[in-house]
Amino acid sequence: MIVPFAVSDFLERAVQVYGERVGVVDEPDQPAAPLGPLTYAGVGALARRQAAFLDGLGLGPGERVAVVGHNSARLLTSFFGVSGFGRVLVPVNFRLRPDEVRYIVEHSGARVLYVDPELDEALRDVTAEHRFVLGDDAALFAPEGAEPAPWEPDEGATATINYTSGTTARPKGVQLTHRNLWVNAVTLALHAGVTDRDVYLHTLPQFHANGWGMPFAMAGLGVPQVVLRKIDGAEILRRVAAHGVTVMCAAPAVVAAVLDAARTWEGEIPGRDRVRIIVAGAPPPTKTVAAVEERLGWEFIQIYGLTETSPLLTVNRARAEWDGLPPEERAAKLVRAGAPALGAKLKAPRPEGGGHGTAEVLARSNVVMEGYWAQPEESAVALADGWFHTGDGGEIGDDGYLTITDRKKDVIITGGENVSSIEVEDVLFSHPAVAEVAVIGVPDDKWGETVKALVVLAPGAEATEADLIAWCKDKAAGYKAPTSIEFRAELARTATGKLQKFKLRAPYWPDPDTRIH
Repeated sequence: MIVPFAVSDFLERAVQVYGERVGVVDEPDQPAAPLGPLTYAGVGALARRQAAFLDGLGLGPGERVAVVGHNSARLLTSFFGVSGFGRVLVPVNFRLRPDEVRYIVEHSGARVLYVDPELDEALRDVTAEHRFVLGDDAALFAPEGAEPAPWEPDEGATATINYTSGTTARPKGVQLTHRNLWVNAVTLALHAGVTDRDVYLHTLPQFHANGWGMPFAMAGLGVPQVVLRKIDGAEILRRVAAHGVTVMCAAPAVVAAVLDAARTWEGEIPGRDRVRIIVAGAPPPTKTVAAVEERLGWEFIQIYGLTETSPLLTVNRARAEWDGLPPEERAAKLVRAGAPALGAKLKAPRPEGGGHGTAEVLARSNVVMEGYWAQPEESAVALADGWFHTGDGGEIGDDGYLTITDRKKDVIITGGENVSSIEVEDVLFSHPAVAEVAVIGVPDDKWGETVKALVVLAPGAEATEADLIAWCKDKAAGYKAPTSIEFRAELARTATGKLQKFKLRAPYWPDPDTRIH
């Protein structure tokens, strides 16, 4: 017997098994009146009313609905009210410029657009056939009792189109199917050990790879979901204390915000020996991992993946064999991307002709996208030879664990030697004065390009360019050390905490034709 997977499976189970349990605690500081608290039965009713409203607009299966907004119960419900009834949700990064949002809405062909009240004025010129403001619930939900048209589940149908975060160029629309999302949610919940005794905090933007699939996974297991609209380290700690949070997902920048807030937190850190924090986006420095486990008392879980892979490809969770290791040694093992998630196959073949070039990580799994929306050529390149080409350089050890060495475009080739920007960043992060760092290649007449570090110092800390260069030379090969360091107040990042290195590099490479990739 084969029963097609559908994202509606998760909410249907929540309604049936956990219907009277509080399923969603909305952000109380929403610009529109918050929803709830909502039981899972209430979430199910709203999802059906949303689908019925879209029926009334004449939207059929496969048609797109774009939502631009911060985390909210309304956005969370839309994963089920839109995708759960055969339409395609397009969650849009709320930090994008109006022209970027317009591109996504137009490129996806969305007939319906929902805009956060806080963004309504800024996005006034971004339109669609039907444009509504989130919070105008008469334009989101049909009247009580309305029933949607039935949809026969098709696991190969596109459920969401998630546009890449734009760390390299104009974003591409990643088509994720019901099968992709179903397998990702179940696999991540399995590896994270999620049960109905957990409480989940939405620290991760829900638009980003559908909150990594957590809205689905948590609903299916009856886990209460606490919505956080905007990131604040102290507020995260307060919500952990107030709601008994046990699990959250975060980029390294969010982890840093929590650690910073913990320095001035009065009393015991909430969630000690209870919270699991699942981290991805960039390999954090080992000192950060050690601080999470020692200072916060939280379990650190590292994962690796991309929007194109729903996103889970690897998991690195501390094993029993590491329990007796010193904190720094244990942390060094945890900063690796991890072992393949159940059902994922990975390889990192060396470039043709051998040598020591960066090996690109390739992946096969049921979580790999259908393709890029309306970009068949790009899809063919990314999925060539039956493998997804991640664009990340990496190495797979004898124990099966993957280590990401660099984004291929971020490898710095200086004097014929390959330098991993991630490796140099980790060395600089280990300096006590460094709060943030980005390492990039800049043009050099002698070496072709050379290593430059952009550094944000910790509050009240002092360090000179010479200090940091000497630190690097003491801890890594001399050719890997930066030849120059520039101090900055902040570094450009995406909404999910990724460094936007193409923006950081741009001023140093004014002529694109001479730019080294």
